[in-house]
Amino acid sequence: MARKTTKKSSAPVRPQLGEGVEILNAGSVLEDPITRTLETNYMPYAMSVIVSRALPEIDGFKPAHRKLLYTMYGMGLLKGGRTKSANIVGSTMRLNPHGDAAIYDTMVRMGRGNESLLVPFVDSKGNFGKAYSRDMSYAAARYTEAKLDPVCEELFRDIDRETVDFVPNYDGTTTEPTLLPVTFPTILANNTLGIAVGMACNICSFNLAELCNTTIALMKDENHDIATTMPAPDFAGGGQILYNEAQMREIYENGRGSVRVRARYNAVPGENMIEITQIPPTTTVEAIMDKITELVKAGKLKEISDMRDETDLNGLKLTLDLKRGVDPEKLMAKLFKSTPLEDSFSCNFNILISGQPRVMGVREILKEWTAFRMECVRRRTYYDLRGKEKRLHLLQGLAAILLDIDKAIHIIRHTEEETEVVPNLMIGFGIDEVQADYVAEIKLRHLNREYILKRTGEIEQLEKDIEDLNDILKKPARIRRIIIHELGDVAKKYGAPRRSEILYDLPETGADEEENNIPDYPVTVFFTREGYLKKITPQSLRGTGAHKLKEGDEIIRQLETRNNVEALFFTDQHQVYKSRLSEFEDGKVGQMGIYLPGKLGMDEGENIVWMQLTTDYSGWMLFFFAGGKCAKIPLASYATKQNRRKLLNAYSDKDTLAKMLYIPEETEIAIRTSAGRLLLVGTAQIAEKATRDSQGVAVVTLKKNQSILSVQPADTLELANPHRYRVRSLPATGALLREEDAGEQLSLL
Repeated sequence: MARKTTKKSSAPVRPQLGEGVEILNAGSVLEDPITRTLETNYMPYAMSVIVSRALPEIDGFKPAHRKLLYTMYGMGLLKGGRTKSANIVGSTMRLNPHGDAAIYDTMVRMGRGNESLLVPFVDSKGNFGKAYSRDMSYAAARYTEAKLDPVCEELFRDIDRETVDFVPNYDGTTTEPTLLPVTFPTILANNTLGIAVGMACNICSFNLAELCNTTIALMKDENHDIATTMPAPDFAGGGQILYNEAQMREIYENGRGSVRVRARYNAVPGENMIEITQIPPTTTVEAIMDKITELVKAGKLKEISDMRDETDLNGLKLTLDLKRGVDPEKLMAKLFKSTPLEDSFSCNFNILISGQPRVMGVREILKEWTAFRMECVRRRTYYDLRGKEKRLHLLQGLAAILLDIDKAIHIIRHTEEETEVVPNLMIGFGIDEVQADYVAEIKLRHLNREYILKRTGEIEQLEKDIEDLNDILKKPARIRRIIIHELGDVAKKYGAPRRSEILYDLPETGADEEENNIPDYPVTVFFTREGYLKKITPQSLRGTGAHKLKEGDEIIRQLETRNNVEALFFTDQHQVYKSRLSEFEDGKVGQMGIYLPGKLGMDEGENIVWMQLTTDYSGWMLFFFAGGKCAKIPLASYATKQNRRKLLNAYSDKDTLAKMLYIPEETEIAIRTSAGRLLLVGTAQIAEKATRDSQGVAVVTLKKNQSILSVQPADTLELANPHRYRVRSLPATGALLREEDAGEQLSLL
């Protein structure tokens, strides 16, 4: 057998595909920009999650919910009895191919037994778990049964009258609705959580009767005050809502904000025991027990001797046994502060409108829903109109042969070919083909005067109905009245009392008794460039000499305030240190003061660049950066429940900080640049940012080597012609500063 040998070559060997075919770029690394990879690979996935999975639409449902409910409707589970959940899950897979586990999870959450939704859509039987329990899992689909709840009549009303569009399912074997023609705003009737790619939504639920009445009021008056008819959300698990008017207004108008909810409890008299029966919707019984156990082990909670989860068929019950002499009210105040027994529900009303995600307030959502419902009623009316017009047309043809029934019989009998019957009737009675075909199909037994008179007697009523339907289509006001009537019926039939109690005028939860005992008296605060602070009472300021300062130091801030305010110290390391002014001892003019970096435990080399005093965290901080951008951050972003002393990421570290300013309310500020220009900018023009380390928005247009020299309130300046420096849009370069305006009032801050 001959031995095969290979000859080595110094030249690179190119891979070959078949004889004479060369693979291009084989073995080489091709460079592909990351932006192109994101656009071609990641963007389609992100858009699919946003549009087809995670966010609800104006009918209040995500695609998974809509597919499940429509399948149950098609199975006759609205009027019939319950069927095994496994049957429902299997049938739903014709519309939703994502697996039986995901479908069953969706159905469980919509079930009445799970107690997740304020208005449940599935009438469940069996163990569907509990929303308020982490460990109480639901039974398998083969053990449970379900049907549609009676309220689902309002979801599918007139769906067979072309009120909504239908599209093919994923394999084209059937069709499904793109939306459900809901007769009430389901989008706000139940809480919805969705996490998409780069965005999310978290919608709280509102009482059904209040929601319907509010929608009616807004349809009658678009400026209606929502808070008068729908004061706060209403959660399936009840609880107590700590009413905050400013936050509720923010939710109603802008769709963002938070609602504080606390548990509801009963102090059992004579038994030294607390029974917790309702908890916030954001937590579970197990999470609360874990936190209480942790505090007890750490020695921070010594008032509790035992804790039991006594949840049963009657509902949730968490029992706390107290030690002798413990005040239940004071203990609960402590628990509200340190455990999830009080929590915030963060609202983010992000909804798909015509395929586009939009964050909207309650007012705008109800306006969009009204427009959607008006279109449903319009389409339903048009469908009825076409049906009645078709029926009228046929009966008019039938009425024509009433004049001579014998003639019709004669024509049919003496027509030699069947295909000529319809044309001969058309000629004989002057009717069209559709009418003639309808007449030709009438049974012989019905060709009598009584039958024909009975049928043609409908003509007058049909003409009235058609006229009425045309009038509805021409007058939007009539469509609105129909919707208002339907909303009233829903509120009357399915409305229920509120489950969540609203607590008004409540003091801040968990406020320390020491905080209430802080002495409140006037003081004057002096802050120096080197980081020294002096807090001096008015008595100590009277008749005193010059301030004692470190060599080279100077006072840069002097504020008259009260002893019980909070102080925020912003540093050049993008951090903020918080402290109560009462924690600093009163000083004298002849003393150097308190060295803040040492007192606050600041990092080595860290310097304070701004001090801000506040009582209620109102107003905004403005951070101006070297590139001309400004971040407008609410001071409330620096408020914390845990009284943390140090907050990271106090402002953006992406660019060098040029100036910092606090404004208590919207005002006009003056910005002076190194180019000798001045801008007067309304702070309302600068968009507020929710995150503290936001880079902000472009405000000042700067050229290379130019910078911001000063920022101060415009009302502190004396300008001959202020209109010259005002700007209408941002960013702007401003106007050159005139000599008469370049006075001492524009000195650097």
